[in-house]
Amino acid sequence: MTSTNLEGTFPLIAKGKVRDIYQVDDNTLLFVATDRISAYDVIMSNGIPNKGKILTKLSEFWFDFLPIENHLIKGDIFQKYPQLEPYRNQLEGRSLLVRKLKLIPLEVIVRGYITGSGWKEYQKSKTVHGIPIGDVVESQQITPIFTPSTKAEQGEHDENITKEQADKIVGKELCDRIEKIAIDLYTKARDYAATKGIIIADTKFEFGLDGDNIVLVDEVLTPDSSRFWNATKYEVGKSQDSYDKQFLRDWLTSNGVAGKDGVAMPEDIVTETKSKYVEAYENLTGDKWQE
Repeated sequence: MTSTNLEGTFPLIAKGKVRDIYQVDDNTLLFVATDRISAYDVIMSNGIPNKGKILTKLSEFWFDFLPIENHLIKGDIFQKYPQLEPYRNQLEGRSLLVRKLKLIPLEVIVRGYITGSGWKEYQKSKTVHGIPIGDVVESQQITPIFTPSTKAEQGEHDENITKEQADKIVGKELCDRIEKIAIDLYTKARDYAATKGIIIADTKFEFGLDGDNIVLVDEVLTPDSSRFWNATKYEVGKSQDSYDKQFLRDWLTSNGVAGKDGVAMPEDIVTETKSKYVEAYENLTGDKWQE
């Protein structure tokens, strides 16, 4: 399912690359994770079947695991809001009721390995987000660092920024708190995942405010918001295969359609991409994925 339509039951207030967000009331939102998938900032014209359900279940697992207040409102959404019953086929297994909070306008990225855009910057300047890094090679583990980016409006690109720039956006005291919380959460998740044969190279958190309390929001530690590597195949000094859109990115690049609109994935790319999402879910949670 790549889109939702609640036919006026609740207003659609945001449509992201993956999620449709509805306003339930002044204090409550309905997050619906669709099966849309994007690569190189472009949404494919077809989706990955049940990807949204996998992301939802994995986020629920991490919300329960991590020692921080989160935005989830637990319970059966159809009991709480009977008017949603006609849309059960659209919503079941892929929807979360959440508290509507004041969002902190940062993409809170923590990097524990030198890879991706961090590696590209390091090769040029020996820094990551302006932070000096000692002598390392690609994919090497580093002391976790907070490397924020701007939270762009829909259709725009996030921009990597320094900690000092983030201080100016949200205030130094709040930014210091976010940095410590994010690194602590990443470290706890990294250490747990290591026992399951998965390396969490980096991840993106988002936070909101409930008064002075910092609350974990959005999705958390999924293949869409994190870089997961298979520990048994990990080899320092080279790029790693990820439990995410690797097959899709490689296919787009090799076919010269990376970044182009209206591209449909062939069935083998859909199947292989989904298998990676399922594998990550099963390894991390210990549960067999049920369609």
